[in-house]
Amino acid sequence: MSKLDLSRRTVVGGLAATGVALTAGTGSAQGAPVKVGELNSYSRMAAFAVPYRNGMQLAVEQINAAGGLAGMGGRPLEIIYRDDGATPGDAVRVAEELVTRENVSFIAGAFLSNVGLALADFANQKKVLYLATEPLTDALTMASGNPYTFRVRPGTYMQTKMLVDAAKGKGVKRWAVVAPNYEYGQSAVAAFKRLMGAAVPGFEVVAEQFPALGRVDAGATVGALAQSRPDGIFNVLFGADLTAFVREGNTRGLFERRTVVSLLTGEPEYLLPLGDETPDGWIVTGYPPEQVETHGHQAFVTAYKAKFNDTPRLGSVLGYVVPFMIRDMFNKAKSTETAAMMEAFKGLTTQTICGPVTMRAIDQQSTLGAWVGETTLKGKLPTMKNFRYVDGADVMFPEAEVRAARKI
Repeated sequence: MSKLDLSRRTVVGGLAATGVALTAGTGSAQGAPVKVGELNSYSRMAAFAVPYRNGMQLAVEQINAAGGLAGMGGRPLEIIYRDDGATPGDAVRVAEELVTRENVSFIAGAFLSNVGLALADFANQKKVLYLATEPLTDALTMASGNPYTFRVRPGTYMQTKMLVDAAKGKGVKRWAVVAPNYEYGQSAVAAFKRLMGAAVPGFEVVAEQFPALGRVDAGATVGALAQSRPDGIFNVLFGADLTAFVREGNTRGLFERRTVVSLLTGEPEYLLPLGDETPDGWIVTGYPPEQVETHGHQAFVTAYKAKFNDTPRLGSVLGYVVPFMIRDMFNKAKSTETAAMMEAFKGLTTQTICGPVTMRAIDQQSTLGAWVGETTLKGKLPTMKNFRYVDGADVMFPEAEVRAARKI
């Protein structure tokens, strides 16, 4: 038996546990494809967006090899990828082209929160379904939520609540915060203040730094935080900003004897570039690909490595989950009519490599969760330790707040 055959058998066996196994005797999908338009910051945010696209491509291949969209007569699923320019204006222009020229059934994607909000507004105005896969701002499902917009990733409130739950037992009261100065960073800090303030008596923020995205002055930022003498630091920086911040913070001893809570830092996209400069013991959300054993996850890792000769990132996981949610939606809707697709998404549960994921109807936010743990080095490889998967259903906004925010 060849290595390729063995890999295929391993993948199929593992995916069976998640409900996405290839059905014996099922041929490849046939007929005109059902098109979905996918916009993302493939150029500017390539560290996350490219693995995300890889995950989507792998999932679509498996779905079509297993017979396509059963509810649509076995038609194949096709995803048309476009770069959103990482700006709201470019994203709306590209979305318009996907809808009018490519005749996609709906649009999905976006990375930056301000871009996601612009696409949500476009969807609401044009009455087009928008599946926001990556943007994290709470506004998408709360104050700016609309009937046409659904979100997959856990938002800033959900992920921040996971971190607060993990850190509150340390009893740290004096905190400094640092976050990129746009919707995502501001939303995350607001959630942290609210949740930590409720969890820890005497909580206070003694310093705030909001550098422009991609233009952090690490020396000035670290200096300002150190001057405030906090006992804890809440960090929301990511990408190159995070790397510069960690390097400067390590040099100046900013993180010594302090509790650090850091959103997204455990994701390989942002953790791996830190290399041996990775601080030990930061409380983070992230993804340790080689250590997740549940829901057939290692079968996915094997298939991803075989196709792309690389280890999956958190973006890869998200990209892999989304097409199966789309598949299940079409199988339920049995139509590309917007109203039918919207109704099908509400309350939809999909079995995934992260466990069951349900699209909560009241705010159209999925229950996809995240891994929470601590940063560490395994040899020279940055990874996570003491981690656990937190189900998104356990950290969602209370329904009463959703009704008030969305005026429903």
